[in-house]
Amino acid sequence: MVEIHENIESAQKPGQKPSDQDRAVFESLKQIKNKFIIMSGKGGVGKTSVSVNLAMALAGQGYQVGIMDVDLHGPDVPRMLGLKGLLDLNANHKLAPKRYSENLSAVSIESLSAGKDDAIIWRGPIKYSAIRQFISEVDWGALDYLIIDAPPGTGDEPLTVAQTIKDAKAIIVTTPQEVSLADVRKSINFCKTVKMDIFGLIENMSGFACPHCGKEMNLFGTGGGEKTANAMEINFLGRIPFDPKMVACGDEGTCYLETFADAPVSQAFASVAQKMAELR
Repeated sequence: MVEIHENIESAQKPGQKPSDQDRAVFESLKQIKNKFIIMSGKGGVGKTSVSVNLAMALAGQGYQVGIMDVDLHGPDVPRMLGLKGLLDLNANHKLAPKRYSENLSAVSIESLSAGKDDAIIWRGPIKYSAIRQFISEVDWGALDYLIIDAPPGTGDEPLTVAQTIKDAKAIIVTTPQEVSLADVRKSINFCKTVKMDIFGLIENMSGFACPHCGKEMNLFGTGGGEKTANAMEINFLGRIPFDPKMVACGDEGTCYLETFADAPVSQAFASVAQKMAELR
């Protein structure tokens, strides 16, 4: 896996005959009950923060959860979880996901790179191969949920997930402002084009309670996500308020949901996680 950059020609292309990697992908995925890809139409909407905190919320409810970070050019999951070091090979000669807690583990390209600030300069075929290896060469074991953190947009990474994980469901993240909503509609249409089920839409950074007076301010507007979900006929999963402490926790690699368990943000994530749990 760490030599993936030297193996561009070995990338398995869609439409080829089943290979050993295809079988390994199938065997790995059949042990995972529910798969969710977290998408956004544009950057800066807090998609990775949503991915990490939904995973933490599900793990906190007692489920076995994995996070697969397929944002190959901007892998932030390990830093948000405070995970350090490279992945190890286990007794099965597979990569062992980096363990955050008893119920939560993660895999990211950052955990396979010695230089954390090295640029990943890859074209489509090697991205396709890398994501498949994140499934076939990683010993995920039996999971209740696999959360897949995808980069913004509708490029190689979400397309590879759609082609490889046929039963993955999309959760689309947006902020209330119109520029984000215009881009998120493209993500919705992407899912419809590749026939990926859309579980719903989350409106992130929706409302901010002033720490001095307690008055709620709509920094990025409000209600646009729900309006878009209704117009596009998909489920609206809820609003996640903006909280500067969430940014601090992400930078420090600490769990917001544990530190501020009663905060509105934590309650909002718990509500979405409960909707995901109802699929079981």
